[in-house]
Amino acid sequence: MDVQRAHDIVNSLGVIEVLYQGEPIWIENINGDLARIDFLERRHQAEVPVHDLMECV
Repeated sequence: MDVQRAHDIVNSLGVIEVLYQGEPIWIENINGDLARIDFLERRHQAEVPVHDLMECV
């Protein structure tokens, strides 16, 4: 995913499904090319490269 799309998702009023390594996540914020994410199924946070995120279409 590119950084601009990640910003669009964070600022969206809707819910957009995003995966990191096959797991559903919520993007908390973006700092440069890193995203602070919450894993939805295991209540864990991490900071990962934005380009490793995948939007489900």
